[in-house]
Amino acid sequence: MVQIAASRPISSAPEAAPSRADLTRRRILEAASRVFRRQGLDATRMRDIAAEVGMHTGNLYYYFRDKGELLAFCQEATLDRLLALAARAEAADLAADAKLRLLVSGHVVALNEEVPGSLAHLEIEAIDAARRPAIIERRDAYEETWRRVIEDGIAAGVLREVDADTAARALLGAVNWTVKWYRADGDRSALEIGEDFADLLVGGLLVGSARRPRAITPRVPSRRTGAARNSKRQPPAPQRGKRRPR
Repeated sequence: MVQIAASRPISSAPEAAPSRADLTRRRILEAASRVFRRQGLDATRMRDIAAEVGMHTGNLYYYFRDKGELLAFCQEATLDRLLALAARAEAADLAADAKLRLLVSGHVVALNEEVPGSLAHLEIEAIDAARRPAIIERRDAYEETWRRVIEDGIAAGVLREVDADTAARALLGAVNWTVKWYRADGDRSALEIGEDFADLLVGGLLVGSARRPRAITPRVPSRRTGAARNSKRQPPAPQRGKRRPR
């Protein structure tokens, strides 16, 4: 019988050194993240992850009973980081827009650098029905922090009067999606990208930020792909003042 190690999220306490099991789980999550990106979540099997990390499949089951438990662990580890971030940001002695900036940039860093395998954070539907309610409850609590910060900013006159629910979900949707395209070997760090996102997303909510009326942008044909490309070509009109050759 394969022995099962108790699954617990990677410790986020800076003073506590990670255990050997924590370090192995981190290696497994890093390997799982690479395989998820290559093959997709549904097509990935436990033996694919074991091969990527360089261990026997039986040894992998010592840390995770099945892929469902591994996915749930990714969700829990990510939420541990995010809820700690939310508590720090909300408790900070800062204006609401500064708190929101901390949430945006910190979220990008947490998903892309601090918690390997956080690509699974987007796949809540892949979590089995028994584990899903507790995870959804924690996700809702995290989203509620964003909503409260936005509402506080509106009440203080720092942020524009928008629907806080819609704004919170729009911001979270944007920062969550970074796990789909961020690459650790890219030109910019997760912190740099997070700060850019904070400038763009929070800046758009500030009172006094430029607002433009919604309009349909007209199509302007380019020189190469103009209207003539989508219609029958017309013969050139004869030039006036010149005789045609006989």
